[in-house]
Amino acid sequence: MVKVKLSKKISTALINSLGAGVVPREGVEHIAVGREKELKSLIQNLDDIAEGVAAFRFIIGNYGSGKSFMLQLIRNRAMEEGFVVADADLSSERRLAGSNNEGLATYRELMSHLSTKTRPDGGALISILEGWINKIQQEVAKDTGMRPNDEGFDDKVEARIREVVQYIEDLVHGFDFGNVISAYWRGYRQDDDNLKNAALRWLRGEFNTKIEAKQALGVRVIIDDDSWYDYIKILAKFVAEIGYKGLIIMLDEAVNLYQIPTTVTREKNYNRLLGIFNDTMQCKAENLGFLIGGTTKFLEDQNRGLFSDQAWRRRTKESRFASQAGVQEFHGPVIRLNPLSEEEILSLLQRLAEIHASNYGNKVLANRECKEFVQEIVTRLGADALLTPGEIVRDFISVLNIIHQNANIKFGDIIHGDKFKPTLVGSNPEVNTENDVAEFSL
Repeated sequence: MVKVKLSKKISTALINSLGAGVVPREGVEHIAVGREKELKSLIQNLDDIAEGVAAFRFIIGNYGSGKSFMLQLIRNRAMEEGFVVADADLSSERRLAGSNNEGLATYRELMSHLSTKTRPDGGALISILEGWINKIQQEVAKDTGMRPNDEGFDDKVEARIREVVQYIEDLVHGFDFGNVISAYWRGYRQDDDNLKNAALRWLRGEFNTKIEAKQALGVRVIIDDDSWYDYIKILAKFVAEIGYKGLIIMLDEAVNLYQIPTTVTREKNYNRLLGIFNDTMQCKAENLGFLIGGTTKFLEDQNRGLFSDQAWRRRTKESRFASQAGVQEFHGPVIRLNPLSEEEILSLLQRLAEIHASNYGNKVLANRECKEFVQEIVTRLGADALLTPGEIVRDFISVLNIIHQNANIKFGDIIHGDKFKPTLVGSNPEVNTENDVAEFSL
């Protein structure tokens, strides 16, 4: 097996993140095993979105099955291919709709996490706008032979900015969005930081009253709990128009919608999600993709999940033909993450052993020892309980750390000892498996 060669930064981040039970932001492609069909299907969605259509996919699996890992993998792939990406975890404070601006809170979180290839850690809104303005200035200079300080240069730049603004003004709320973009350009042109900051605040949904927005920007509306999704659609069209391939929105921990205790509020969120689903599936949105990570209960529970709504059940229920054939349809709206095989788990552990050894300068754990680890867990927990990668990876990293820090302790002594108890979510009665804190998704 070819040894993995990674920078110290990425290898350390992988080891620390996986050891702590969270999905790393960088380097996930180096430990991706299995899921080839699922990934191929999502990459096809990216190709479609780049052509101007929209997509909506659920990534469904039990705790530890790989939902967050898959989202992170496709997030990095999308940025690399030239998309703008925004991701957020849903929670009791961040939903799709609510009486206390929970939907707006989700929008604000997405905007703070707005990322591109050159700004992968979020906060990309300024670089998107100023990169676009700089690109237009370069084009004007090239086409006209003028210099930025020449009289009339800024007027020609503004004319091209207005071309893009006019293209989105026909969308719902597009006129106001366009006015704010123009206001940002005026602030840029006049070195007016107050005007630029006001435009950024508006785009991020940070104005609380219409009066405040009117005074700062001359617009009579603000982004609020009812309208935030309309502005997501506008933003998708805008970034596609200025040179990106589209906008990808990723919402993880959708189980938090399932856990909303009030039926009316829960159904309000499901209805908002249904509206987004219908928009994208009917191509009423352009250059926009939604990926939603959730548990099986979130989708299939007849009392509180999406299946409690007949409209959702009709749209997302698995085809009876796929069920009869015992296969999964990877082009439907739902991607189900089935357990990895023993061979795939073994391949994953071998990669992790190489990365750990390379990072700390240790001897690489032998393949037979990785096999012993897998077999030991199969024996102790049973094959059916094993193959969710989240817990086994955390246990494996812990063992590697122990033998690295204690030269007198052998690998076999740990995993074959009586005190070795592999982690299994749900095996501890004190662990609430419906709580997102109990989840680790690789």
